[in-house]
Amino acid sequence: MSHAMSDEQVNGELKKMTAFIRQEALEKAKEIQIKADEEFAIEKSKLVRQETAAIDSNYEKKFKQASMSQQISRSTLSNKTRLKVLSARQELLDDLFENARGKLGSYADDKGKYQEMCKNLILEGAYALDEKKVAVRARKADYDVIKKAIEGAKKEYKDQLKKEIAIELDERNPQPEESSGGVSVVGGNGKIDINNTLEERLKLLEIDALPMVRTTLFGKNENRRFYD
Repeated sequence: MSHAMSDEQVNGELKKMTAFIRQEALEKAKEIQIKADEEFAIEKSKLVRQETAAIDSNYEKKFKQASMSQQISRSTLSNKTRLKVLSARQELLDDLFENARGKLGSYADDKGKYQEMCKNLILEGAYALDEKKVAVRARKADYDVIKKAIEGAKKEYKDQLKKEIAIELDERNPQPEESSGGVSVVGGNGKIDINNTLEERLKLLEIDALPMVRTTLFGKNENRRFYD
């Protein structure tokens, strides 16, 4: 036979139940808090990694841009410097040959050396034409020297090739008096003209000797791979 619980017993049981429910609630709340903290930590770590990656990417991009800009600036400066150097060198070479052009007229002052030079210029043309008869054109002022040079050229031609050659001075077609001197050797019935005037020889020297002059003045070009 059961007995009804007293009020004191009822209150005790209620307190136990309340304490149990409260404990359960606390444990549940703690569990929820721990889980929330873990999720927060994970999300926080994820956000930090994302932001760090974004910062790194942005820094790398800016670094590359700055590096590229620096390379372009260096290249531009290097090219400008190189062009200035090349321009200065070319200006020096132009002045060198211009000074040489200004001195061409003085070669005729020493008659002995000028006669020998003209003889060699006549011979060069005669060898190139390889004809029995050639004509020589020169300035009227040089006719006396050229006539002697012709005689010397004829003799040397015969000594070297063991055959005669007729070389005449073409007084109908003289070289311009304002020219610096030298001769033209004409063959092929007037159709072939070997221009051995001093101006023309200097032009050829500019073309043929320019690489050697550059090397002498400025040294060997380390960037050049092929040479004539």
